[in-house]
Amino acid sequence: QERLVESGGGLVQAGGSMRLSCVVSGRTFSRYAMGWFRQSPGQERDIVAGISRSGTSTYYADFVKGRFTISRDNAKNTVFLLMNSLKPEDTAVYYCAASRQDAPFTTPILERSYDNWGQGTQVTVSS
Repeated sequence: QERLVESGGGLVQAGGSMRLSCVVSGRTFSRYAMGWFRQSPGQERDIVAGISRSGTSTYYADFVKGRFTISRDNAKNTVFLLMNSLKPEDTAVYYCAASRQDAPFTTPILERSYDNWGQGTQVTVSS
C-alpha cells in the first residue's frame, strides 16, 4: 500500500496563507483521486477538498470555497492544498487521503471512499 506523507502545517495568523503538501509513494499515484480532510478536537473528520485522478475535477466544502485550492502534480506524486484567508476556525489536523478510481473524473467526497490516509499535519490559525 502506498504511503502518504503530509507536510507544510504549522502556526499562522488569521488572514494568512499556508500550503500543505502530500507526497504519495509508489508508481500508481495517477490512479488515485485525492482528498484533504480535517479534524478538530471533539469533532468529526470532514472533507475539505477533493481532486480527481486527472486533476480536472475538484470539490470544495462550502466553508473553504473561494479560499482554498487543491491541485496535484502527477509527475511528482504530490497533491497540494493552498489555503488563503485563514480563519481561527480552520485550526485542525489536516489529512490527505487516496481513493483508487477507475474513472479519471470522479472526485469522491465521502470519507469511506478513501482507503489510504496520511498521518496528518497540524494547522493552527491564531486570532
